Amino acid sequence: MSINVMRARADTPGVNHVAHLNNAGASLAPKPVVQAVMSHLRLESEVGPYEAAELARVALERGRSAVAELINCHTDEIAMFESATRAWGAALASIPLGPGDRVLISPMEYGSSYLGFLHLARRTGCRVEVLPTDADGLVDADDLRDRIDERVKLVAMTHVPMHDGLIYPVAAIGRTVRESGIPYLVDASQSVGQLPVDVREIDCDVLVGCGRKFLRGPRGTGFLYARREFAEQLLPGSVGLDGVAWDGVGYRLAPGARRFDTWETNCASRIGLGVAVDYALSWGVENTWRRIQVLAAGLRRDLAAIPGITVEDRGRERYGTVALTVHGHAAELVRAQLQRAGINTWVCLSNAACVDMQRRGISSLLRVSVHYYNSVEELTRVCDVLESLTVGTAMRAVS
Repeated sequence: MSINVMRARADTPGVNHVAHLNNAGASLAPKPVVQAVMSHLRLESEVGPYEAAELARVALERGRSAVAELINCHTDEIAMFESATRAWGAALASIPLGPGDRVLISPMEYGSSYLGFLHLARRTGCRVEVLPTDADGLVDADDLRDRIDERVKLVAMTHVPMHDGLIYPVAAIGRTVRESGIPYLVDASQSVGQLPVDVREIDCDVLVGCGRKFLRGPRGTGFLYARREFAEQLLPGSVGLDGVAWDGVGYRLAPGARRFDTWETNCASRIGLGVAVDYALSWGVENTWRRIQVLAAGLRRDLAAIPGITVEDRGRERYGTVALTVHGHAAELVRAQLQRAGINTWVCLSNAACVDMQRRGISSLLRVSVHYYNSVEELTRVCDVLESLTVGTAMRAVS
């Protein structure tokens, strides 16, 4: 099914104010999400927040079941969080590790996730090892197999990095890891909502995602998937009223991923996440993914043709983020120039992708990330602004 771009843009009021190409940071929310969030906030103001939550019990629980439907798992395998970072940290803290244990990770980890691994090593005495990559920046599943021994207790991968267009072969890596029975964690913050994500196909034990990026949900929403059998082995670092059953003397952890649940939550945002997932499902992620690929490929081609611009993202298969550098111009100043032209982009600094950007000797990248509601005209505007910038520099250099 082809995407009705006019309908998608009509559902997105923000496109009337800005060309939003910072979807890898946070997308523009569609009308149904905005309406759902505002409606619940209004209800809280009228009847009371606790009472509003009781009235909205079905809508609140839909967030969990909608995510489960999106990534092909059982509802009790989903726990709701305020961010993917918090979900990732909770998962890491619940896995027993000790001195001498090896943890293998990709060099594409988001900065806060990498810091989480460093803290894990300091706290438990485990050894965190960053895996080597091929010329495309990818971890090779066969090479990984050769590195696994009895001391490896955890493997973690990022499905899609925040600063590069490449897509990691997380399913192939999952098959390799499963052979050894080692816990396998996947960060799908950038991929969920953008391209099809199936936890059964990936064969991971834990996967995290967030609502604000390609799912087009509210900020402050995220989730954790924990495979049923694996979840029963996890001991959360902290528990809340919704994560346990109290029997008057002691407590039992809730089954599955629900053991990570806490009672307090931002109800309006959680309802908004459920609506955002349902909205994504109504379009069909396979359909929106095809449009994202077409838009991003065209943008890469057009940017590469502009003198002074280097497209820096890699991979044999690429997603909707295009990373670039503009010769002679700091990324922050280029972003500011685009913003003055009504175009949102973002700058990735080296602390956001510590290992990979340091390995490549890159201190900053301009990130242009498309979504299915973006128009070809918006991408043309980006190229026009950048070309005027680089051509202007070249002309000044000649004169």
